[in-house]
Amino acid sequence: MMTTVLFIRHGESVANRRNIFAGHLDVELEELGFLQAAKTAEFITEKYKVDAIYSSDLQRAYNTAKALSDRTGIPIIKEKAFREIDGGEWDEKNFDALDSLFPEEFGVWRRDLKNARCTGGESVKEVAARVFAAAKKIAAENEGKTIAIFSHVTPIRCIECMARDGSVEKIADHTWVSNASVSEFLVEDGQWKVIEMSQDKHLSGMRTALPDDV
Repeated sequence: MMTTVLFIRHGESVANRRNIFAGHLDVELEELGFLQAAKTAEFITEKYKVDAIYSSDLQRAYNTAKALSDRTGIPIIKEKAFREIDGGEWDEKNFDALDSLFPEEFGVWRRDLKNARCTGGESVKEVAARVFAAAKKIAAENEGKTIAIFSHVTPIRCIECMARDGSVEKIADHTWVSNASVSEFLVEDGQWKVIEMSQDKHLSGMRTALPDDV
C-alpha cells in the first residue's frame, strides 16, 4: 500500500527577509509568507486529498500549515522533530556576518554541507536522522494515506537525500527548496521514493528562495 508524504517548506519569514540564520529562532511569517501559504494550500487541495497535517512547532511552519488546516478542517499535529536545524550560536546572525564570526565552521557549511555542524548546535547528519525517523514513523502510522508535513529548508533537503541514497553524503548534489513549495514522496513497504521536489509554479510572481551559495 502506497503512502504519499508531502513536505512543505514554510512561507517567507521575517528571517528570510532580513537574511539571517533562523534555526530554532521562532520568527513569524512576512506578509508575503502568509500569501504564499494561502496559495500553497489552494494548490495542495486541488492536487491531493490530504488525510493528516503535521508541522514543526515553530510559528513560521505552523502558520503556513494553518492555511491548509483552515481550508480542509484537518487539525494540525505539532511535531518538534520537524524543526529547522538548531543553529546554536549562528541563530539570529546575518549570513554575511557568519563568514567573519565563524569562518572555519561556516566555511564547512558552504563547502562540505554533509559534514557541517552549527557552532553550539546541530550537525546536518543529526538533522537528517531526527527528521527521517519522525517521517518514517508517521508514514507507517498512516499507511495508504496522504500526509502533509510542514517543515524547513534543511530538513527537506535532508529528507530528499535520505529518500534517494539513505544518507546525506550527496547533499551537495541537491538544492534548497523554495518558500511554500511542495515536495512529494511515495512510501511503499518502508521504501521512500522522490516524486517531485520544490513544486512552486503555483506561486507565480510570489516565489522566494534562499541564495544558492547559502
